[in-house]
Amino acid sequence: MADSHAHPYAKKSETKSKSRSRKRRIADVVLPQRVRDLVPESRAYMELVEIERHMDMIVMRKHIEMQEAVKKPTKIKRKLRLFISHTFSPARLDADDAEVMMPHFELHIEGRLLDDTTQERYPVGRSRRKFTSFFKRVIVELLDKSKYGPDQHLIEWTHSLERGESDGFSIRRFGDETTKCIICLFLDYQPEQATLEPRLARVLGMHTATRPAILSALWQYVKTHKLQDPSERQYLNFDKYLEQIFGVARAKFSELPTLLNAHVTTPDPIIINYEIVNDPAEQKKQVCYDVDVDVDDPLRHSTSSVLMSTASQQEIVGIVGKIHETVDQVNQLKTRREFFSQYAKHPQDFINQWLVSQSQDLQVMQDTVGNPEAERKADYYCKPWANEAVCRYFYRKIQTRRAELEQALGMRQ
Repeated sequence: MADSHAHPYAKKSETKSKSRSRKRRIADVVLPQRVRDLVPESRAYMELVEIERHMDMIVMRKHIEMQEAVKKPTKIKRKLRLFISHTFSPARLDADDAEVMMPHFELHIEGRLLDDTTQERYPVGRSRRKFTSFFKRVIVELLDKSKYGPDQHLIEWTHSLERGESDGFSIRRFGDETTKCIICLFLDYQPEQATLEPRLARVLGMHTATRPAILSALWQYVKTHKLQDPSERQYLNFDKYLEQIFGVARAKFSELPTLLNAHVTTPDPIIINYEIVNDPAEQKKQVCYDVDVDVDDPLRHSTSSVLMSTASQQEIVGIVGKIHETVDQVNQLKTRREFFSQYAKHPQDFINQWLVSQSQDLQVMQDTVGNPEAERKADYYCKPWANEAVCRYFYRKIQTRRAELEQALGMRQ
């Protein structure tokens, strides 16, 4: 009764404070059935609410899928083209300080990703990956040691972030004769990878992969061929191929990493044989090699930026807040309409019921216990419950007094 006939103006401030403090829920944007009956156009709004609920579920699922995709290291294969060339400089006299310049040659090793000639593939703030970022070590060995001595025939470059990245480097040595060299390029795998023994590679169907990927492939092979012991699940009964490779017929699953260590090695470097010829026609040529490298998927960075973007979320939160405020206003208008409609039908009965409702609300607000109006009359205490109430009152007083006496005697003892 108190809720149905409560005056809207008397509780307006209380309603606003509660609507601000409570958590927004999907039920808060649903119009009451009474409003939908009065306003037929509200059915279109309810259809939009149902569509929004369905879209929120789809967006939430996609958001979770994007978060899981960002957590996983996504790599794609790309072509890195190596350009190897050389130039010869004959002996000459420097006109500035009259110093004789010895004949020398320069070996140029450069490279770039084939489809990264523009910056369009990279997000804002990210630059194109340079050649040296793909290698952790490069060794150039000049085969004619007699010309360059024990210290000059071997050139080693090691990747270092302090020096920065570049699109290539050059090696200069004195001499004007044809020289053969071997170029060894060690790829920088992120994460680290390993090369499988040929027999194990044929069984698992992979040549180079990360250790977790190799272990996962081996476990898939065990499950496919049902090599797990049915009675002792922690043991694996190898077939003839794995027994020949590992040298044992039976092993625990926890021993697989140890068994794999003897059959995987670090990936072999890329070895290129190159000849530095002192010929003007040869100097204009450029030798090219294509190498497969793993690079981060550009979509992964775009996905991360989308997940971290809060502009659209703030806009959505603002729109949702306006919707909640509008629905609250509609509910308040509905309450006012019901109030005045009931007053117009039966003014006297409605006023009496409203006074009773307000009296009950006042008692609740003032935390008043009992009925003061009835308690001030003598008839209230002549009812059957009075005798039992008096007995309970004296019994409680006696129990309280007894507890006090027992406590006092205990303290004296």
